[in-house]
Amino acid sequence: MMQFEPCLLRNKFCGIQRDLQVMMWNLQKARPLWIVDLQEEEVNEHSTGQLFNPPLAHSLSVSACGNVFGCGAEDGKIRIFRVTGTKFEQEAAFKGHSLAVSQVFFLPEAYRFITGGNDGSVLLWDVSNELGKQKSPVKSIHRRRTRMPNTTKKLDKINAECSNEHVPILPKLTIEHGEKVNWISYAEIKGSRRILVADQSTSISVYPIAEP
Repeated sequence: MMQFEPCLLRNKFCGIQRDLQVMMWNLQKARPLWIVDLQEEEVNEHSTGQLFNPPLAHSLSVSACGNVFGCGAEDGKIRIFRVTGTKFEQEAAFKGHSLAVSQVFFLPEAYRFITGGNDGSVLLWDVSNELGKQKSPVKSIHRRRTRMPNTTKKLDKINAECSNEHVPILPKLTIEHGEKVNWISYAEIKGSRRILVADQSTSISVYPIAEP
């Protein structure tokens, strides 16, 4: 099943399949421009080549800036990509949830987003410092329908060097919803910022964004 998100660039869309791939599409020509296979990243991290929790792509959301998007996956990781021309490159990858990341949703601010997981938690993130410190995009290591080996290790090293500190990316706010998150969104209600969460029940939960 293919999902499409709002356009990043004119006539281009990013989408995910219910597998291990993230794609950028040219709608005029109805063909993918760029494909990244998340499994190839993870296999390079595991010498055995076996993945007990494969990075199935579950959710994708586009930032308000238009050239940054986030992807949530089965392995609990959140990956941030930046679009450069007709391709996109990973700029950050970090563990967000103990189980699959079922939902990713960017807020009106360019580098702030919320995620929901199968672990029943809702997290608020701000990656403006991490992305802002990268003066130029990471050198391209993606190829159409393939990737060079050891890319994840190289990216982790680059991200660590760019941050100048080996400090993990941590959520700004944690909400224990308690049930698997099936849908997540954001709204301003009577002047207050709220997170909307839906699970397998018939109700929608509303949480205030109250950062510490």
